[in-house]
Amino acid sequence: MKTANKDQNFFLPMSRAEMNRRGWQELDVLLVSGDAYVDHPAFGIPLLGRFLEEHGFRVGIIAQPDWRDPEAFKVMGRPRLCAAISAGAMDSMVNHYTAARKKRRDDAYTPGGRAGARPNRAVIAYTAAVKGAFKGLPVIIGGIEASLRRVAHYDYWDDSVRRSVLVDSKADLLVYGMGERALLEIVSRAAQGEAIADLQDVRGTACFTSLEPKATAIVLPSFEAVSSDQAEFLKAFKLAATEMTPFAGRTLYQQHGRRWVQINPPATPLSEAEMDQLYQLPFLKRPHPSYAEAIPAFTQIRFSLTTHRGCFGGCAFCAISTHQGKTIQSRSEASVLAEVDRLAKDPEFSGTISDVGGPTANMYGLCCGNPTAEKVCRRSDCLFPQPCSNLIKSDVRAVDLLNRIRVHPGVRHAFVASGIRYDLLEHQQDYFEALLEHHVGGLLKVAPETASSSVAKIMRKPGPQAFSEFLQQFRETSQQLNLRQGVVPYFIAAHPGCTLSDMLDTALFLRQHNLKVEQVQEFTPTPGSVATCMYYTGKDPFTGNAVYIPRSANERRLQKAVLLWHLPENRRDILEALKLCGREKDARLFLDSVRPKGQKR
Repeated sequence: MKTANKDQNFFLPMSRAEMNRRGWQELDVLLVSGDAYVDHPAFGIPLLGRFLEEHGFRVGIIAQPDWRDPEAFKVMGRPRLCAAISAGAMDSMVNHYTAARKKRRDDAYTPGGRAGARPNRAVIAYTAAVKGAFKGLPVIIGGIEASLRRVAHYDYWDDSVRRSVLVDSKADLLVYGMGERALLEIVSRAAQGEAIADLQDVRGTACFTSLEPKATAIVLPSFEAVSSDQAEFLKAFKLAATEMTPFAGRTLYQQHGRRWVQINPPATPLSEAEMDQLYQLPFLKRPHPSYAEAIPAFTQIRFSLTTHRGCFGGCAFCAISTHQGKTIQSRSEASVLAEVDRLAKDPEFSGTISDVGGPTANMYGLCCGNPTAEKVCRRSDCLFPQPCSNLIKSDVRAVDLLNRIRVHPGVRHAFVASGIRYDLLEHQQDYFEALLEHHVGGLLKVAPETASSSVAKIMRKPGPQAFSEFLQQFRETSQQLNLRQGVVPYFIAAHPGCTLSDMLDTALFLRQHNLKVEQVQEFTPTPGSVATCMYYTGKDPFTGNAVYIPRSANERRLQKAVLLWHLPENRRDILEALKLCGREKDARLFLDSVRPKGQKR
C-alpha cells in the first residue's frame, strides 16, 4: 500500500484534480458527509479522514453530494477498500425539523447557512446512492445519526418504532460512538484482505450475524416485539442502556425478521496521549477553498479550543454520553498550549479565544478515582441522584490550564462559552473564581433546564435549590470583582414529566431571581435518550413509574410562552395557562410586569 501524502498544505481531496496533485490514482477510503468540508478537528469526518491519513491511507471526502445523482459520488472514482458515510454533526431529521415538525430555514454546516443541502435520513439516502454508484463496494455508516439509531428505536418524525438503521440502510457495518479506533481497525483489516461484512468482533460496531447469540450476550426483545408492545420497548431500552459501558458492557443481540443485529461493546476511551495525537494532525483549520460563502458552524468555533470529550452528567434528554461516552478523555495541558501557539500564528487571529471547553467545560481533567470499580460500573452517569464517591472532582488541572492560556503572549482574552455544571462548582471553587474573574465574556451559559424539583429528578438534573445557590454566589462574586456580568440560563419546555403548572412554577422562579430567558428549547424526542423512551411509552424505563407527557400542540405552545413570561405579547397565553391550572390567584405575580406596550401600571 502506498503511503498517503501528508503535505500540510493540502486539504484532503474532494476531486480528481486534487488526487492528481498528490499523485494518487485511487482512494483507499471514500468519506461521505452531510456537512460541508471544514478541515478542523471539531468536524467529525475531517477528523477521521486526517486520522486515517496519518496511518497511511489515501482518503478523499465528498461533502454534501446530490444524493439523487449517482455521478456525484463518482468524482474521485471507486475507492479500493470502502466508503464510510455520516449524516454530519447533527442527526439529519433534527437538522431539518423543529420540535413542531416544521421545516428549518437554515443549516449552520452548509455554505451560506442554507437548508436543503442534505437529505432526510441522510445515512440511508447516501448509502443507497453509494451502493448504486459502486456495485459491491463495502459501506460503513457512522456519526451521531447512525450511532443513536443502532438498535430498534422510537422515531419522532414517523411517530413509530423503526428498525436499526443498519437494517434500513443495508450498510455492511455500523460504527457507533467516536469512531477512531473502530474505523482504523476495520480499514486496516480490510487492507489485509478481510471482508468488511465478515468483521464481527470490532468493538464499537454493529453488524449482521446469522449465528445464534452467545451464552454471555444480552438478547434484547426483537424489533417485532418492541414495535408492537411498549413494555417490550421499555425492557429493551433498559437492557441496552446498562450495557453501554466500555469496561463492563456485553454484546447485545436484537432480531430483525430472520436476521440478528449484533452490537459489540463500546470502543475503549482514548488515552491522553491518543487525544493529543489527534489534535497534532495537520488540520488547516479552514473550509475547503471551493466554498465561496461562509459556513456558520466554522465561524462559531474557528478560534475555540476543545480540551476534552465525553460527559458523565447523564441528563435524560441528552445524547452526548450515549455517543461520546461518560468517560472524560482529556488532552494534556501541553497539547492544548501547543494549539494556542498555532492559533497565535494565524494572521486572522485577533487574540480572543472564543471558548476553552468541551461538552461540559468544567469536566476537564476529571476521572474515576477507583479503576477497579470503574471496570464493573454500570451507572449511566456519575452525578445523579448523588455524585459518585469515586468521582475525582478536583479543579487543579482545569485552573492551571486556564491560567497558562491566559498569560500566553498571543492571547488577550480566553472565554469559556461551553456549558458548565454548576453543581460541580461547589467542589471547584478555584475554577469558579478564575472563571468569573477572567473567562466570562459578560454572560455565562448554564443549563438548569427546569426550576421544578419533580421535573429535575426526571431530567436527572440538580434541583432549583442548587441553581439558587449558584446564582447567589455568581452575583456576589461578580460584585466583589466589580464586574458586570450575567447568567444565560437554558430551559426546556414540554419535557416529559413537566406539567403546565410546573412551568408556571419555573417562570415564577425566573421572576423571583430576576432572570429572563431569551430563547426556549422545546423538547424534541431524539433516538437513544431516556427522555425519548419516556415520551414514547409514558414510563420511566428504570423505575417503571408513569410519567406525564405534554403532547398537545396547545400545551407545548403555552409552556414555551410561560417561560418567556417577560414578553408583553405572551400576556394572553399566561392568563390562559393560569386558568387551565386553576391558578388565577397567581396572575398578579406575573402580570405586574407583563403588560401590553403603552399600558401604565
